[in-house]
Amino acid sequence: MNKGLLTLAIGGFGIGMTEFVMMGILPDVAQALDVTIPQAGHFISAYALGVVVGAPLFSALGGRWSSNTVLMMLMAWFAVFNTLSSLAYSYETLMLARFLSGMPHGAFFGIGAVVAGQICRPGKSAQAIAIMFGGLTVANLIGVPIGTYLGHSFHWSIAFVITGAIGLVALASIKFWMPVMPKSSSAGFSEDLKLFKNPELWAVILLTTIGTGGLFCWYSYIAPLITEVAGHPDYVVSYAMTLAGLGMVIGNVLGAKLVDYFSPIHSVIISFTTMATLLIVNVYLAHDPTLILVMTFVIGVVAFTVGTPIQMVMINTAKGSEVLGSSLNQSAFNMGNASGAYFAGLPIAMGYGFTSADVVGAIMAGSGVVIAFGIILMRRSRAKKEARVSQ
Repeated sequence: MNKGLLTLAIGGFGIGMTEFVMMGILPDVAQALDVTIPQAGHFISAYALGVVVGAPLFSALGGRWSSNTVLMMLMAWFAVFNTLSSLAYSYETLMLARFLSGMPHGAFFGIGAVVAGQICRPGKSAQAIAIMFGGLTVANLIGVPIGTYLGHSFHWSIAFVITGAIGLVALASIKFWMPVMPKSSSAGFSEDLKLFKNPELWAVILLTTIGTGGLFCWYSYIAPLITEVAGHPDYVVSYAMTLAGLGMVIGNVLGAKLVDYFSPIHSVIISFTTMATLLIVNVYLAHDPTLILVMTFVIGVVAFTVGTPIQMVMINTAKGSEVLGSSLNQSAFNMGNASGAYFAGLPIAMGYGFTSADVVGAIMAGSGVVIAFGIILMRRSRAKKEARVSQ
C-alpha cells in the first residue's frame, strides 16, 4: 500500500475510534459521572461541535504551511486532548475535553482527502479517499469494540488513553512516511471564503448534516438498543460494535465502487434511501436478540456506503477551494452527529423507548434523499443558464 495513504488511514483510525467509542461506553460514562444516558449523549454532540468549529479554523493553516506540517499539528492536538479526556472527572470537564478533541477532525479529513487525491494514481481518487476513510471504518471494526470491552471491564477512560497514543503514532507516521507536500493550492483563505456565496455549497452541507444524521440517530443509542430492547447482557455490546464495524468496512469499499457505476450524487441517493428503509425495518426487528445483531451489521454496511460519494459531491462543488469545502463537509458530517444524537434523544427522554431513535433516523435519511434531488435540480438549472450565456 502507498505509505502516504497508510498514514492518513492511521490518523483516520484514531479519529474514528475516539468519535465512535463513546457510543459503546455511553452507559459506563453515564454511571461514572452520575448523569442520565440522554445527558451522556451530549458528550457525542460536544465532540461533533468541536469538529464543526475546528474544521474551517484549522483548514486555514493549509495555505500557510505544507500539508505535512499541518497534519502533524492536528495529530499532536488530537493526542493531547484525547489524553486529557481520559482524566475528566465531571460532566463539565468531559464536555470541554470532548469539544477540544473534536477540533482537528474535520481539517484532518478535509486536507487528507485532497492529499489522497494528489498522491494516488490518476483516476483513483475515489479509491484513495476510501483508503483514508478505511482507517475510520477499521476503527469501528477493531478499535471501538476493544475500547468498549475495556470500558465495560475496567474503566471508560482507557479508551481515550488508547486514542491519544494512536494520535502520536499517526504523527510519527506522517513525519517519516508522508511524501513532502506543498501548501494548499487555493488562492488563500480570503479567496476561499467566496465559496460561501455558492448556494450549492449550503445545499451540500445541509445534505450531509441531515442525511448522515440518520446514521447517528441509530448509532448513538446502539448500546441501550442492544441491552434494553433486545435484552442482551452488557458484554454483547462490544460484539455488536464489531459487527457494525465490519459492516462499515465493507460499506466503505462498496461506496467507492458505487461511484464507478453512478455519479456521486446518485450514489448518495441510493445510500440514504436504503438506510431510511432499513431503519424503519429495525424498529420492528430490534426486540429479537438474533435479528438485532443481523440488522446491526446490515445497517453498518449501508451507512458507510455514503462516505466517499458524499465527500466527492462536496469536492466537485468546491472547485478551487477543495480543502475548505472538504473540511466543511466534515463539519456537516459532525453536525449530523450532533443533531442525530440530540433529536433521537428527545423521544427517548419523553418515554417512547430506544427504538424511537430509528424512526427519527429514517426521517432524517429520507430528508437527505429529498435534498439530494434538490441539488440535482440546482445543477441542471445552472447548466441551462450557462448554456444560454455561452450562446
